[in-house]
Amino acid sequence: MKENVPVVLVLGGSGGAGSINESLSENLQAVIDSGCQWIWQTGKYYFEDVNALVSIISPRNIKVHGFIDRMDYAFAAADVIITRAGAGTISELCLVGKPVVLIPSPNVTEDHQTKNAMALSERSAAILIPDDKALKNMVKEAVSLISDKEKRDILSENILKMADREADKRIAEEVMKLIRQ
Repeated sequence: MKENVPVVLVLGGSGGAGSINESLSENLQAVIDSGCQWIWQTGKYYFEDVNALVSIISPRNIKVHGFIDRMDYAFAAADVIITRAGAGTISELCLVGKPVVLIPSPNVTEDHQTKNAMALSERSAAILIPDDKALKNMVKEAVSLISDKEKRDILSENILKMADREADKRIAEEVMKLIRQ
């Protein structure tokens, strides 16, 4: 990774997210030409195919991983994050405070990821792109966001306001109460 070159971190979870991987794969030239560095976590089910595709071109600005063990480093390196919108992910992103593009999975119970993403996007704390619009809009939105410092700052400021820095203590207290009963 080069210093002073913006980084887009793309996450699809440990198993991967087909639409996110497809969006990058189908827009690979735009990714290469973006002027950004891309850290792409494909998920274990997509790694071989994506890595083979990217290896053919050998772009210097894309690093493909099946899984990222040190997410703290990946979050620290990122200028913009693209990811799904599960509750655990949302909690982490609020603490990280980076600008985020959320692509909620449509394949979850009661479409809860869309509800999670809307809770942030309605507060100007994230950008929501529906899964069926990712192919056309995801890469374009991330590249646009990289070049819009004011928007990145607003998103960062607002997502940080949503962070619950005491959640771990409250959860531990509740667990201890249950144990004592």
